[in-house]
Amino acid sequence: MTSTKRDAILNCALTLFEQHGFRATGIDKILAQCGCAKMTLYNHFTSKEELILECVRLHDTRLRQWMIAEIEARAQAPSERLLAVFDVASKIVEQDSFNGCLFARAVSEFNGLQDPIREAAADNKRLLGNYLHSLCEAARLENPTELSRSIHLLLEGAMAYAHVCDERAAPLAAKDTARRLIEQHASAGR
Repeated sequence: MTSTKRDAILNCALTLFEQHGFRATGIDKILAQCGCAKMTLYNHFTSKEELILECVRLHDTRLRQWMIAEIEARAQAPSERLLAVFDVASKIVEQDSFNGCLFARAVSEFNGLQDPIREAAADNKRLLGNYLHSLCEAARLENPTELSRSIHLLLEGAMAYAHVCDERAAPLAAKDTARRLIEQHASAGR
């Protein structure tokens, strides 16, 4: 029962949760897909909820690290990185496997305000917001808190719209709005 088995269970469960949702994916389905015994799973995770929590955290870490690396590879200037966020979002929604935001799904399925799964999902949004705020500050844009919040809301809305309406171009449309906001906050600060 090595950590490699734990990682395999996490990766397998995360894939299933992304495809089918949390509550709709039963332990038996996870066990069958992972090819492990129930005892093995419960030696690593005390409950399905703990497994879900760890999957949400894993997805958060992977997604944010990947997004930031992609953003920083696409642009050097902080204001350009703010726009590159939408290019990266476009890359996400264009994938055949795109099935909406895992964090939004987690909150919809575990909506108690004190639920650790909800908190882990909210952490993703807070940490992404912090990154956007740091880019606004680095670009010396006026009112970085308001601007980063507006850009974050545009991003989240574009991702949701892309999923719900199957409108894969939504992030790039939102990018145009973000560009105008950045220009307004740049000129106001001069």
